[in-house]
Amino acid sequence: MKSINIQDLSKKIPIFPLTGAVLFPGTQLPLNIFEPRYVQMIDDALASPGRLLGMIQPSSPNQGSGNKNLKKVGCVGRISSFNEAENDRYLITLSGLVRFEVDEEMHVTTPYRQVLANYEKFRSDLEPQKIDGIDRSKLLALVKRYLEHRKILADWEIIQQTPTEQLINYSGILVPFTPEEKQLLLEAKSLITRGHALEALYQSYIFDLSGEKSDQLH
Repeated sequence: MKSINIQDLSKKIPIFPLTGAVLFPGTQLPLNIFEPRYVQMIDDALASPGRLLGMIQPSSPNQGSGNKNLKKVGCVGRISSFNEAENDRYLITLSGLVRFEVDEEMHVTTPYRQVLANYEKFRSDLEPQKIDGIDRSKLLALVKRYLEHRKILADWEIIQQTPTEQLINYSGILVPFTPEEKQLLLEAKSLITRGHALEALYQSYIFDLSGEKSDQLH
């Protein structure tokens, strides 16, 4: 990914509020867009210079479409690929850039929502991430034990070859954690704190599933 400056990112961004869907910097999230208001959002984003779109969770998983409350932190991404499908749908890939806080929601005439995004708190997302505080072998052992107990089929060779940063961030996207747990990972201050939070989540799930203590994994 080419170097990005926060100053180059638009502060006014369209948002896609979706419970259980989170985007992390440096990851890719495939999305199937079919609601007319969001199809228009993609049309407009593709016509804009940055092709930016903000992913953010509603503050309550059960809220109706009329409830405007949002989580405080989301992640902005760039539409890096798209395909127009039948029945006026888009299949897009959103590439995560940097997290943001919602300063305020805009009053807009578009059918989709837009916010003023504040990226200042997350400038470090655009810098190389430190992983020296993460025990990779322990993390891999936890992932393997979790997959075994959940009976989830996965290509273990690919997982073993996945860089630590992606192993952590894609866990937040792909593993069926609760929306609140995903938000916890998203809001972690750094990759290292996210890695530690992820280890704790895996350990708690393994304990709940098996009754075994998982803190002795190596």
